[in-house]
Amino acid sequence: MAETLGIKLDETTKARLKALGALRDRSPHWLMKAAIERYLDEEEEYERQKREDLAEWEDYQLTGNAIPHARVREWLGHLAQGKRAQWHE
Repeated sequence: MAETLGIKLDETTKARLKALGALRDRSPHWLMKAAIERYLDEEEEYERQKREDLAEWEDYQLTGNAIPHARVREWLGHLAQGKRAQWHE
């Protein structure tokens, strides 16, 4: 079930929302909802990656296992050539 939440915006921001909404044939509500959803997606992905990086760092500290330099150079070489190289352990 959807719930209405209030947000206080200054006049300049409200005017910008209305103007952009008119250009895109969208309501200010639609623009705000889309912006919030995009922001949440980006921030949730950032937090997921941060947790993954922390787990890898902790694993490295416990085991000392790291990716060999030659393997990294090979992977970067593929990327530099425009190849979509997959990183596999």
